[in-house]
Amino acid sequence: MADRVFMKGSEAIAEAAVRAGCRFFAGYPITPQNEVPEYFARRMPQVGGVFLQGESEVASANMTYGAAAAGVRAMTSSSSCGISLKSEAISWMAGARLPVVIANFQRGGPGIGTIQPSQQDYFQATKASGNGGFEMLVLSPSTLQEAVDMTAEAFELADRYSNPVLLLLDGFTGTMMEPVSLPEPLSEERIAAIRASKTWAATGKRGGAQHKVMCGPGLDTRLSQQAMNREAAAMYAKWREEECDCEEFMLEDAEVVVTAYGISGRIAKSAVKLLRAEGIRAGLIRPRRVHPFPAKVYDSLDFSRIRGIVCAEMSIPAQFATDVEAVVHGRTAFAYALSSGGDILDRSEIMEAARGLMRD
Repeated sequence: MADRVFMKGSEAIAEAAVRAGCRFFAGYPITPQNEVPEYFARRMPQVGGVFLQGESEVASANMTYGAAAAGVRAMTSSSSCGISLKSEAISWMAGARLPVVIANFQRGGPGIGTIQPSQQDYFQATKASGNGGFEMLVLSPSTLQEAVDMTAEAFELADRYSNPVLLLLDGFTGTMMEPVSLPEPLSEERIAAIRASKTWAATGKRGGAQHKVMCGPGLDTRLSQQAMNREAAAMYAKWREEECDCEEFMLEDAEVVVTAYGISGRIAKSAVKLLRAEGIRAGLIRPRRVHPFPAKVYDSLDFSRIRGIVCAEMSIPAQFATDVEAVVHGRTAFAYALSSGGDILDRSEIMEAARGLMRD
């Protein structure tokens, strides 16, 4: 790892992408992630990459589709309503099984909403990022260091499964500044080897085999749509067994479990520490990947000891909480600490919800 540097979240994520071998980025301005395309516009020419600002979110997403189809590590980013505009192209990426990294810096909604941070896109990210019932691995960091690490991880996962991967961030993460350790950049030889390994890519026939990028690398292009969907479903099932990632903090003797993801998970962890100082045995479950959902962690809780679960998120109505409730299935009490529309969740609300469960 390189020396620690003080960076803004959006710029740190963009630099991590460049160091992970991203050589194509297309995007369109939208607050609070404008620094992402701005950074790529400066940085890509320095590494022989390509930056394009499309005339719209729709255009930029489809440009990214084309670059990925040619075997290049490609990325696009936007915020909430901009991701909605990209949803058709994202569905096409999933249908063609193209390894693309997509970053969503969530802002308040519905609709155009506000430019402040939110977590109101959980359903969109984990249930329906576009038509057709496809799924993506969804990574959600709680610190800038995690955001940097997960960006590099996202490119590896995208190539491993030949499928789009989503970074689910928020406006707070994109605009705050923290010291981060950036990974060493991939060598140009390694980047070239990664691209060369994508023998399915549409790089021009040039006397060789004709390539057909429409149903996924390694798949028989004669398969029916149903057969392709069955193959994808098998991959999603594998994710649920092998690709869950979750932080478990102070759960061994916990009587109250706080659960949250992303920036709310960071806030929740500080609340758990303060509750412990009060003598309340609190613990934390924080999914680092919100899809696939780490159901087994919740299912394995000792419900004979736990007084209740506090679901904390920056969404009203709650979204993340519905997945937790579905797994717990009424085996303990629930309380909620929620904010919305750009208001940052206050840890005092989490603490009061936990105290309430202990009083009941």
